[in-house]
Amino acid sequence: MENHGGGSFTGRTGRTQADRDAITVEIGYALCSAAFAAALVCAAVVGPVFTFGLSGGPRRALILAGTILACLVFAARVVAVLIRFRPGATTQPSQPGRTSPDS
Repeated sequence: MENHGGGSFTGRTGRTQADRDAITVEIGYALCSAAFAAALVCAAVVGPVFTFGLSGGPRRALILAGTILACLVFAARVVAVLIRFRPGATTQPSQPGRTSPDS
């Protein structure tokens, strides 16, 4: 019994260690790049609060907007990176030596 993940109802074979490693690296990349993008967006929106010394309503509004936008950017970046990732997909041409089908 080599299949430790239960029954394979999709008809696919098990993932290789290389596939699992690639998925792990891609998830790590998605999370790190999403955190970086969210931090940039939050800093851009909340930056004027500290630059101009805002207080009261504008301060709360910018901090809330920065937090919400940062969360949205984080989620969108993670989803975009993981959707683009195709495990086992090759980026090489189907015919060696050719760069596009019409060349």
